[in-house]
Amino acid sequence: MDSAHASSFYDAWNSLCSVVEYSGIFDSEYRQPHSRCMENTRVALRERLREVLDRRDQTNVWLNGLTGVGKSSIAFTLAEEMKAAERLAATFFFSHKRTQRVAAIIPTIAYQLALAYPRIRADIVNAIVQDQMLLSPGKSREDQMQELVIKPLGTLRFRQKTPHAIIIDALDECLSTEEAARLVALLTKTLSGPDLPIIHLIFTSRPELHIRTRAVEAGLHEIPLTTSDTDTIQDVRFFLRASLDKIRTSRPTVFGQPPKPWPSDDEFETLAFKAGGLFVYAAMAISFVSTTGYPPQHRLDLLLRKKSTVSADIDQLYRQIIATTENPEMHCRMLASIIHLHSPLTFAELRELFHADNQNLAVMLEVFSPVILNSLNGVKTVEIYHASLRDFMMDPLRSKQYHVDRAHAHEHLASCCFDLLIRKKCGSRPTTNDAARYAFYQWDDHLKMAYPSSRLRNLLLALFTEEKLHHCMFSANTLDRAIYTCLSLEWIRTLSDIVFPWRIAKVRVITSDP
Repeated sequence: MDSAHASSFYDAWNSLCSVVEYSGIFDSEYRQPHSRCMENTRVALRERLREVLDRRDQTNVWLNGLTGVGKSSIAFTLAEEMKAAERLAATFFFSHKRTQRVAAIIPTIAYQLALAYPRIRADIVNAIVQDQMLLSPGKSREDQMQELVIKPLGTLRFRQKTPHAIIIDALDECLSTEEAARLVALLTKTLSGPDLPIIHLIFTSRPELHIRTRAVEAGLHEIPLTTSDTDTIQDVRFFLRASLDKIRTSRPTVFGQPPKPWPSDDEFETLAFKAGGLFVYAAMAISFVSTTGYPPQHRLDLLLRKKSTVSADIDQLYRQIIATTENPEMHCRMLASIIHLHSPLTFAELRELFHADNQNLAVMLEVFSPVILNSLNGVKTVEIYHASLRDFMMDPLRSKQYHVDRAHAHEHLASCCFDLLIRKKCGSRPTTNDAARYAFYQWDDHLKMAYPSSRLRNLLLALFTEEKLHHCMFSANTLDRAIYTCLSLEWIRTLSDIVFPWRIAKVRVITSDP
């Protein structure tokens, strides 16, 4: 390989690496903590999936089930097993907690194929050398699939004897209806050719109609996960028993040494009935019972106090947990605000932004730890990564008296932004990535969608009356958008309300002066 060719080769490989969506790769550090199946659970299902993956025909699988049944844990565990057996071709795990680029899906799969099959790496790179627009977001997915995946894999037809797998998790999490359907059709159609090595496709999603339609058309082998399945219910019981035993043996000051039996058979059966076959219910219940600083029996009594005629009722569990907090309204406001942030913040940044409520932030995050990603060391961002809590909070029919609508969530966020800017007395644009920077650049977007409460109005007036903030260097576009918002019918209720856009316009003039 001459130096010019070598240079173009490495440039093309670096170009591929630069567009890879690493958060989509199943064991990426971006996805920590990884959710895997507990030992001795899902045994029958995993064996069933292994049997499919050992076949030498083109059998593809659609694993579907409601939120909380453990689809992603199964997909992760399966990917781990296939990687250990050197039979994992590629993965893409969708997650709404990260802004994942749809255009990066095929390049990310191609990147993993180049690592899994070193023989085809040169073919993938040469395709990029030949077409420098191949990795661009506007390039046809079909062209990308053909040049980056299908043609390179065609060279392995007689060399690759062992079936491999590509696992696509949570199809419905980030993609639109059309995008999800297109991806299923594209992968199943192009990877089923007779001139390709055997690569099984595993898709997971909720049982949504548009995905079901494509799954049927593509001939996918459907494996439904239900909360009433006997094996699943037994696995949840196993998880509950092991977790409760861990609480019992780790609290000698509460349960004695050796620890006394706990809980009673009736209490366990009631909890197991409530959990049904929903792993997320069981995980949330264990987190609630084991919260530090509270007697486990008291917490268990709170969970079991309200009788349930329906098992696996995650909504009732969330409402019960919120009801036991010292300030349910505040916890709901913080949850809704975290959901509606324009970009996730670290724990330390949230404490700074939610200044008035920061003492209770850690308590709320600990209670919901099974469904909220949190790093108390402040390095990683706090994110709601399980759809069940997000769906619960955003649906008034589910969260009922604990619902915080979009306008009030943005009202709280805008108010917190204003409060932070006033407290910090920001006289210039923040240069560090912290809560003040978020407040400086995002307040107008939250204001635009916020309910104009008296608290928000007072803070807005205070911000634009504070002399030290007149040279805060808000951009002209930011101030124009804020003026437009404050001139809307929601804001102008009386003639005196004209003071809000007037104050901002005054700063607009000052910042525009040379």
